[in-house]
Amino acid sequence: MAKNTVRTATGRTLDELNIEAIQDRELTAEDFRISGGTLRHQAEVADAEGYWQLAENLRRAAELTSISNEEVLDIYDVLRPGRCTYDDLMALADRLDKDLAAPLTAAFAREAAEVYQERGILKDSDPSAKRRMSAAKGSSHKAVS
Repeated sequence: MAKNTVRTATGRTLDELNIEAIQDRELTAEDFRISGGTLRHQAEVADAEGYWQLAENLRRAAELTSISNEEVLDIYDVLRPGRCTYDDLMALADRLDKDLAAPLTAAFAREAAEVYQERGILKDSDPSAKRRMSAAKGSSHKAVS
């Protein structure tokens, strides 16, 4: 992708993003947001160079460019370990898939739900169960005499 074909989310070229335009108040913060197309191109380059995990991250990021910053931060918060239940993560995945046209990110949320469940890092709706799990983990680590 040549320099003049790279565009921001508002369609500006990189050459249009300059100090003079900022000083003349011709640009807004939105003019500096990356476009989904640019992220998808970067994913193709990463894939071609063998960086498949980076490519997957860039593709998910491309999906999120059409979602408000506030909503992206809410999604991030739900995905943090210990912040929600398995059902919360699955509901997020369904919403990403059906309402936000983000199937790759939805698959990531579903994978997170499974991994968090396996590792015991989901928010537990029953606080006593969490205490029992912590106690059980603690007892299994005691030295044998």
